[in-house]
Amino acid sequence: MGVIKPYRQLNKCQIEQQADKVLAAMQAQDYMPKRWTNLAERTADFFDLGVNWMSFDPERDGVIAAKIYPTEKQIELNLEFQALHTNEGLYQSTVGHEVGHWVLHVNQGEADGTMTQGELPLTPAMDRQIFLCRTVDEQVIYRNTQRTQEDWREWQAQYFSSCLLMPRFKIEEVRQGRNLLNWSHLKAIQEELGVSQRNLIHRLKDLELIEESGNRLYPGKRLKSGEPLLTWQESSSTPN
Repeated sequence: MGVIKPYRQLNKCQIEQQADKVLAAMQAQDYMPKRWTNLAERTADFFDLGVNWMSFDPERDGVIAAKIYPTEKQIELNLEFQALHTNEGLYQSTVGHEVGHWVLHVNQGEADGTMTQGELPLTPAMDRQIFLCRTVDEQVIYRNTQRTQEDWREWQAQYFSSCLLMPRFKIEEVRQGRNLLNWSHLKAIQEELGVSQRNLIHRLKDLELIEESGNRLYPGKRLKSGEPLLTWQESSSTPN
């Protein structure tokens, strides 16, 4: 084993299960934030991951929003990435994404020194940093014939972030008394969760609550049938 786990394929159910386990552990230790919009930072703190602002070198790092140093247990946010300062949804999603790398892709025992570090399965550079290059949509990856394991890791971390910030039980809570086909109601949900509009739309579509065509919203399968959102335990036998 090394600090970075060997690549493995993870489906949506497996990733959502990991996010739910993190939330359950935080709940059990009375570690949930008072305001849901602070969840990503609170989760980073739960894992003792520091979150700092740094100036990145674009020639060395490229145009990225953040990166994580597993052995230093540090998430660094790009000080020059202006949208991170002004867009709460992007900020929370980015921190959640890096936490996703920590949960899904890092051997935490070796990263914090509680295990003996073995030979790294990847390059030494990957031992020290995992880059957030972009938000990777699953459909984009499927269309990309040059998709790589790194692309899939980015998608996995991003999907984890979505499941962490918008778990099924929380979606059930915030949608009570609201019309998911009404943009002003979605705006209120977005602000309550501290997520971006597009991330909220993607999550609601993924949960089959809504469908989207152009700028119009339509009821999804679950919204039409009144079918409740199942927890991952209840739906684990059915691929998402």
